[in-house]
Amino acid sequence: MDPDNQGPEEYGHDGDGPAPRQRPPRESLTPEFAQHAPALARTVQLVAGDFLLTVNPVDGSEIEACPPTRRPARPVKLTAAERAEAERAARPPVPPGPPQPALPLLARQDERERLVRLLARGRSTRLTGPAGSGRTRLLDLVAEDCSDLAPDGVVRLNGFGRTSEDLLYGLFHAVFSAPLYRPDRDELLTHLREIGAVVVLDDLEFGGAALDELLEATPECAFLFGATPDVPAPSADSAVEEVVLGGLERAAGLDLLEHAVGRSLTEDESNWAGDLWFESEGLPLRFVQAGALLRQRDRLRAGTSAVDEFGVFEDAPPADSTETYDLGDDVPLPALGEAAAPAPLLASRLSASARATLRFALVLGGEVPHQAHLPALVGDTHADAALGELAACGLVSPVGSRYRLAAGVPAQLEAAGYADDTEAGARSAAQHYSWWAGHPSVTPERVCAEADAVLAALAVLGPVTRPPAEGEESAAVHLARTAAPAFAAGLHWSAWERALRSGAEAARLAGDVAEEAYFHHELGVLALCAGQLDRARAELEASIGLRGALADKRGTVAGRRALALVADRSGTPIGLGPTAGEEVPDTRDEESASPPGGVPAPFPQLQQPPSATLVTHRSSPAPSRAARGGLKGLARRNLVAAGAGALLVAVLGTVVTLGATSDNDRNPPSGQVGVNPSASQGVDDDSIGADRPGNDGGGDTGGAPARPTDPGPDGTPGTSDDPTPTDSPSGSQDPSDSPSPSKPPSSSKPPATSKPPATSKPPTSKPPTSKPPTSEPPTSQPPTSEPPTSEPPTTSPSTSNSASGPAPSSPTSTSASASQSATGTPSGPETVI
Repeated sequence: MDPDNQGPEEYGHDGDGPAPRQRPPRESLTPEFAQHAPALARTVQLVAGDFLLTVNPVDGSEIEACPPTRRPARPVKLTAAERAEAERAARPPVPPGPPQPALPLLARQDERERLVRLLARGRSTRLTGPAGSGRTRLLDLVAEDCSDLAPDGVVRLNGFGRTSEDLLYGLFHAVFSAPLYRPDRDELLTHLREIGAVVVLDDLEFGGAALDELLEATPECAFLFGATPDVPAPSADSAVEEVVLGGLERAAGLDLLEHAVGRSLTEDESNWAGDLWFESEGLPLRFVQAGALLRQRDRLRAGTSAVDEFGVFEDAPPADSTETYDLGDDVPLPALGEAAAPAPLLASRLSASARATLRFALVLGGEVPHQAHLPALVGDTHADAALGELAACGLVSPVGSRYRLAAGVPAQLEAAGYADDTEAGARSAAQHYSWWAGHPSVTPERVCAEADAVLAALAVLGPVTRPPAEGEESAAVHLARTAAPAFAAGLHWSAWERALRSGAEAARLAGDVAEEAYFHHELGVLALCAGQLDRARAELEASIGLRGALADKRGTVAGRRALALVADRSGTPIGLGPTAGEEVPDTRDEESASPPGGVPAPFPQLQQPPSATLVTHRSSPAPSRAARGGLKGLARRNLVAAGAGALLVAVLGTVVTLGATSDNDRNPPSGQVGVNPSASQGVDDDSIGADRPGNDGGGDTGGAPARPTDPGPDGTPGTSDDPTPTDSPSGSQDPSDSPSPSKPPSSSKPPATSKPPATSKPPTSKPPTSKPPTSEPPTSQPPTSEPPTSEPPTTSPSTSNSASGPAPSSPTSTSASASQSATGTPSGPETVI
């Protein structure tokens, strides 16, 4: 069949009906695959409390308020079959190779029965025993005995490297079905009160108040804790029973050694085992390791005939193997010191892959990598069998769902030189885990299962990180960058936080600003989910600052969205909160109000005219005052900037006003005499020349005051420096105005550097805002007011063709007009310029 024209049967149809569309050629699919290549990044959406969290490993996680439609349904409890499946998956994997015979639990029957009785009565109990005393084995048997005591069965947890909060969430997910959901604290406690189970918690690492918190959150659960003697004891009010587990008796130790060897002991071996019992204080682990030493000795003593007879791949030698074939050269028993610290001797007789696995375990802080990673780490396709060798020798022990080096083994191997090249091993492990954790086929749950090994590699490489060479990448930064999103998606948030902090420190040491910004962003999102708003604000602001320096627009947008959510939760706007090192809200309330004229100008303003009929443009004072009064949280530097802007506007307005008035004074009206009469509001103005201003208000009531006879400082009468008469429109002299020239020059003469614009009016301009002829000027003294020495006319003249324009009502108003014009404020009835 033509592959480009497939038949209907390939699509699941029976042939009747329209034929399917023809499949496009392969060439058109090539660019489509290339276009979707970046989609390999793992993006997971989960609900954390009231937030909808999108774990984005590219630009940073995005967080928002969870819409009601995305809220998950109420979690339901797992069934018995589902609990059994989850418990099976939580157990450590079976080592490859021939199955090892299970060793019996000897001399522990009394402790076993006592623990079961206490749990049946609902009493929480702590089993305390040193490492290697068989505590984990005893807990497994007690859990089997209590499988039907509680409605929710038995829940197995491991407390190695876990906090109280980690265990509470672990218990919740072990009983309830809540995928991609992490409840907040209140909802978590509500669900935990509904759990009635026997919780077997091994490798407990805390006590006191933290243990009390765990017990109070689960009132319907009975706990069986397993801890070492160095762990803090429970508080006196916790009502936790204590059961102490000691070493074995001498006879039980010899019996356990025979089961480990698989044969009866000789007299020399029995005496050697007695010395070992005294040295090890009867710890079962030492007898298991001693049995491995004796098995290795038997293999060394066996000759070629034994290999030919039983074969290389014989699963187990027969029990009478020592009597049926020649043992060849006799191999002495290990010394007592070697038996007390057997790890180096046992490792020397293992395969090269097993010894390499031990080196990696030392590099990773005692964590043994999963057997699926050993071929890639060691470089041997059959290296996964090394875990079986180590487990058979008692060099590793199960811890939760993984294996760790047994008690005392790390110190013994370090003394033997197995930890010489720690940094190189950690870098090799980091590169492998970076590739593996970032692969799209690896689920977040699998990455969380290897969290301790990944974090151990980060702990080794983080402090020794250096700026990479050109074209290279820091191994610690890359590992944290790829593993942290997987920890977040797998709901292992304690590992997520540790990876982010290690990555941030490594990125800082490596000088990678972009990655450092990513880690700070993720830490801010994590703090926001935990309700730590102050820490979230600090981390997000640091991330936004770093990304702003890099011009990372997408990352900055994600950071600002998260910061806006922090501001919404805390009730403090983003731009109005005090920044680091600034505390300004209290000082804002104590500031004085802005003056009516706005921010003070460099030149002091004189008193404004009492009238407010003229409308002038004030651009800066009003907005500045409104902004300061309404925005309480602006920083002090913003207020200073606003004041400087308002000051600049006021200065510019003053300069423009002075320039405008200077242009009017540059050509005095007394020298501008044309053939046309000047503008006048009167109807009977017949004066053309400027040498005789004339009486424009001849029809007005009252006599015009006399024109001043004092020519002024320049000696020329009719100029602008002459003493100002009262309100005479024509400038004619009147005996009643005699006191006017006698006024002090300081009150009537303007400054020498500028001429008063209020008394220098162009002859051709008509004031558009001046008062009609029959009304008094609003901005000057009313004409009916009594001057100091003379009485002005009752009606102010409406027009004037004099060179200096209509004069104010008194010399004091002239001085005020001159000073106000210098600051750009018009005065008098003709002050609109």
